Amino acid sequence: MKLFGTDGVRGTANTGAMTPDILMRLAVAAGQHFKNGDHRHIVVIGKDTRLSGYMIEPALTAGFIANGMNVILVGPLPTPAISMLVGSLRADLGVMISASHNPYYDNGIKLFGPDGYKLSTELECAIENQVNEGKLSNLASSDSLGRASRLESASGRYVEFVKSTFPKNLRLDGLKIVIDCAHGAAYRVAPEVLWELGADIIPIGVDPNGTNINDQCGATAPSLMQQKVIECGADLGIALDGDADRLVLCDEKGHLIDGDQILALIAKDWKANDFLSSHQVVGTVMSNLGLENYLKSLDLELVRTAVGDRPVGEYMRANNCNLGGEQSGHIILSDYARTGDGLVGALQVLAVIAREQKSASQVCQIFKPVPQILKNFKILGEDPLKNQSIQKTIATLQAEMGQNGRLLIRKSGTEPLLRIMAEGDKEETLTQAINTLADELIKAQLVSAA
Repeated sequence: MKLFGTDGVRGTANTGAMTPDILMRLAVAAGQHFKNGDHRHIVVIGKDTRLSGYMIEPALTAGFIANGMNVILVGPLPTPAISMLVGSLRADLGVMISASHNPYYDNGIKLFGPDGYKLSTELECAIENQVNEGKLSNLASSDSLGRASRLESASGRYVEFVKSTFPKNLRLDGLKIVIDCAHGAAYRVAPEVLWELGADIIPIGVDPNGTNINDQCGATAPSLMQQKVIECGADLGIALDGDADRLVLCDEKGHLIDGDQILALIAKDWKANDFLSSHQVVGTVMSNLGLENYLKSLDLELVRTAVGDRPVGEYMRANNCNLGGEQSGHIILSDYARTGDGLVGALQVLAVIAREQKSASQVCQIFKPVPQILKNFKILGEDPLKNQSIQKTIATLQAEMGQNGRLLIRKSGTEPLLRIMAEGDKEETLTQAINTLADELIKAQLVSAA
């Protein structure tokens, strides 16, 4: 069984890999890879607000306890909080139960090593092979089983950590902020952070019921946030996704501010204050060409990796970069966090607004994006990108666009979707290219409209 994808294990809850049996065995296998001495090993487990978390959490806990590992349960907290707590608690392993921006009926797990970073692909493969081969021996004796406990101070620790990333000489007094928590993992801590820093907050998406996470709210559906900002006369809107490792903003006029604009703003501020550790800012193949051109004007280089916060983070670690992220809103500030953190990223933007005493529309619209169109299609069966006829169509379209544009076609790593992106000077040309390719794919019955 294929377990790990591009961002941990993910799927429909209580089917496939996301059943209690598989997850318990996965916990046993993962635990055995991180037992490296005679000390009592510790695993930190957090989750978002999905109903299936009540099923997955005890399954994982049982597997780790069977290994003789102590489990610390922290309840609903953002993914970056788990990464932080692994180091803070000197744990051997961290687990986040979440399917991020997916609907409630999906769930997943993300694993963090003792250094707080997501596991390497090689280690994930080794764990997966061990599960598939059924080699789950060397369990703890009956008198050496682990124990489970709940850490009530976990959310307070994370709140204080996030606040510590905000300049100590600044406050958010006088700023009215809409914070949309997507009924997800940050529904308690995000409003608390902003309020304690002085902001007047308008919280939305803070009433999780197990099935409303990401439902017409949060970073993947920011229109609710935009409407609330205009309705309440707020200075800024912040929308997080289900596990709060990414964000989307909007200014006081309701205009969206995506991850590319956030990267540009932080790069400008950090360059001016000599905070950048490298002349490189790390993005992905989806990053807008306008961002690349803007960074050039600052004598900075945009490095593009594959899509996903893990490849971004891996390049940053290998090349001493401390700023990177994705257009979707994963912002990695490695001086503070080892994975994307929506709240920490938002505070960097708010620091500039507070320092310059300007509106969000004046501060956050850094560059003019090059027209970019993205459409998603549901994959029906075989891999569309392996079809020779489709390959020829893609090559022809790319040749026609020439130096004035680019066409990027990729499969989602977390959903059965084909994503087609076109970028260039003229929107008409981009739309025509996408429609031409989509027609070919639909006629071949390789995809359908998502």
